Amino acid sequence: MRIFVTGASGWIGSALVPELIDAGHQVVGLARSEASAAALTEAGAEVVRGTVDDLDVLRTAATGSDAVIHLAFKHDIAFSGDFQGASDADRRAVDTFGEALAGTDRPFVIASGVAGLKSGQLATEQDMPETTGSPVAGRAATSMAVLDLASRGVRSSVVRLSPTCHGDGDNGFMAALVAIAREKGLSGYLGDGANRWPAVHRLDAARLFRLAVEKAPAGSVLHGTAEEGVPIREVAEVIGRHLDVPVASVSADDAAGHFGWMAGFVGLDAPVSSARTRELLDWHPTGPGLLEDLEKGHYFRPTTPTH
Repeated sequence: MRIFVTGASGWIGSALVPELIDAGHQVVGLARSEASAAALTEAGAEVVRGTVDDLDVLRTAATGSDAVIHLAFKHDIAFSGDFQGASDADRRAVDTFGEALAGTDRPFVIASGVAGLKSGQLATEQDMPETTGSPVAGRAATSMAVLDLASRGVRSSVVRLSPTCHGDGDNGFMAALVAIAREKGLSGYLGDGANRWPAVHRLDAARLFRLAVEKAPAGSVLHGTAEEGVPIREVAEVIGRHLDVPVASVSADDAAGHFGWMAGFVGLDAPVSSARTRELLDWHPTGPGLLEDLEKGHYFRPTTPTH
């Protein structure tokens, strides 16, 4: 297939592009910079210049492709506090793709998240997210809109990713927690730290997207969770040991001051099953678990970004 990929040079995209090419697909990647374009060319992909805000570019690329995988998300503004703005831009892009693909039966796969499902209970692919009242509600609503495209002749599917897609080079939530602990001199968690985050290695996530575009039925919800739930206190303990800083609970009153923009996420208790996804697509994660990956030490290099 000729597959158009947004976010193709990003964290998961840079693993997905070779995964797709090795499987015999032709990749067309969206690039917003010269560096991204060069990386995609080196990886063997065709380049389309533009951003997720260039809706005409997205429409043309989707129309000329056999499938679309939408990974791009404005993490830069989301991680600086404007999650709503990032979600709004994402919805405009998704609606554009939906219009271009309607009635074609072509695959359309997007990245979403597992946040906002069943807090404190094991969530499955059958659980639907809350689309109002939370920081991630807008992105959840977008994922529901993509599933609705199945009724409009699109083989749509949503890959709900773990809060952390970890690995060497990760600049996401785990890197942010490390940076906060380094800055504050304390590796913290909320309450007793028993709240759990599901996790997946970046390479396992990339493989799941390939399987989704190849064979996921229309309207599929897929879970990119290799581990159902890792207690955040255990994460904090590994971080504290590697940075040689104390590990302690942070009170709810002090959460915003300590964790900053992460305060709304660090207390998330969201164990998530991927049993149905594994059975449906024959997906078998093989990468290291989150704690094992943290123990490798790459998150603790002095140059680790803040986000």
